[in-house]
Amino acid sequence: VQLQASGGGLVQSGGSLVPSCTASRTDFDFSFGTMAWYRQVTGKERELVAAITSGAPTEYADSVKDRFTISRGGAKNTVDLQMNSLKPEDTAVYYCNTRLKATPAGTAYVYNYWGQGTQVTVSS
Repeated sequence: VQLQASGGGLVQSGGSLVPSCTASRTDFDFSFGTMAWYRQVTGKERELVAAITSGAPTEYADSVKDRFTISRGGAKNTVDLQMNSLKPEDTAVYYCNTRLKATPAGTAYVYNYWGQGTQVTVSS
């Protein structure tokens, strides 16, 4: 399975972008598991931005709450990230992820896929 991310780009502070991620496998319902966006700045660890899981509260990093919204796309193999009121500190490579744990409390995964990343640059 490949995850294709798109929709990044260059935007001025205060602007908006909507990255989208699509899994190559269309005959599988990824909505059973978690679909998420992470971001990474060079030299820093990758951090969770937002995650959506069926039957669980949607998660957001404190730094993006009330500005970003994660949602599943119209198809069951897509996830979008509506990013509003962008700030220069949101500049990073954004990665999409989809995963399903074998058991809720365990650490093993049925699947855990990552996209190649899309660059988001916010100018001041």
